[in-house]
Amino acid sequence: MKKDLRKQKRRQKSSAAVKAMKWLGGLAIAAVVVYGVSQSSGVAFGEREIGVVNFSDLAPGEKQEALEAANSARCTCGCGMTLAQCVSTDMTCPLREDNIQTIRGMVRAADKP
Repeated sequence: MKKDLRKQKRRQKSSAAVKAMKWLGGLAIAAVVVYGVSQSSGVAFGEREIGVVNFSDLAPGEKQEALEAANSARCTCGCGMTLAQCVSTDMTCPLREDNIQTIRGMVRAADKP
């Protein structure tokens, strides 16, 4: 009888520990997601990915404006990519240099007072 009671208590403790670990794991995952969202600028390709264009002279709001423009405008070669995606990932695009110049124009437009 005592043996059964001990086993039951151990199971209860084990069950509580498992529940606590599941909750901690869930909270950790939620924290990582919240951190990731807070650190992202809301654009797929940021200034690091578009390294050939200098965004450093822009204020944060202006930089966001230029990045959003580059991430929404489409490359005209027919690939279906955005300008930012094309410049960041496709070194063989025949319009890549034009796309870089277009993004630089977006940076200049965002920099105007």
